[in-house]
Amino acid sequence: MNQHSISDQVVLVTGGARGLGRRISQAFLREGARVAVNYLASRAAAGELVAAHAGRAVALQGDVRSRADMERVVADAAEAFGAPVTTVVNNALVNFSFDGDARPAAGEITYRRFAEQFEGSVGGALNTVQAALGDFERAGYGRVVNIGTNLFQNPVVPYHDYTAAKAALLSLTRSLAKDLGPRGVTVNMVSGGLLRTTDASAATPQAVLDAIATGTPLGSATTPEELADAVLFFASPWSRSVAGQNLVVGGGLVMD
Repeated sequence: MNQHSISDQVVLVTGGARGLGRRISQAFLREGARVAVNYLASRAAAGELVAAHAGRAVALQGDVRSRADMERVVADAAEAFGAPVTTVVNNALVNFSFDGDARPAAGEITYRRFAEQFEGSVGGALNTVQAALGDFERAGYGRVVNIGTNLFQNPVVPYHDYTAAKAALLSLTRSLAKDLGPRGVTVNMVSGGLLRTTDASAATPQAVLDAIATGTPLGSATTPEELADAVLFFASPWSRSVAGQNLVVGGGLVMD
């Protein structure tokens, strides 16, 4: 397999304007990639990020739950940069806040909540990858990095719907890796713990973050920047022979 440096890549980051997605977008831009910053409603945040990286970033609105939207986003990204999309980071998180006290417990949660998370995490990833397959073929290779969680290995908080959807996304990661590998496309997952701090985790009490940090061998809660750097690994030539893997980036709280 040929090596393709990050600086040669056209990267689509879903939910790339805020929180963890913004840090992922910034990490790729730092390494010289051209980045399509996908957003649903965060137009101002996306525009601010693009303005800071004129010529190397473009803001593209689209709902990952819509295949038509993602077809348009991929086409617009390729047109903006004059080159096919080579790398997809499935980061978008639909309608979820990491506030354990406010989440419904086992006796209260409805399947509709699960369906909403499946549609965002699994459906969104599938829509985006399928939309990018033509570009991968034109480029001669592809990189897909899905964002997961360590909660399906260590479910310390009752995020039943979110956790189940991310576990399903790991299964999709592995089945896509098997199916798309012969086409030169690698598919992997990077799973974080509770990050200090993103928009989604801002609702988490500091005492919980401190407890998580204390429980890790490294004695700290993972930052969005640290997780973003791990995403770069799976897009880089250094991981060209890695497929279907789940890398947990959480200070060693979960070892798998």
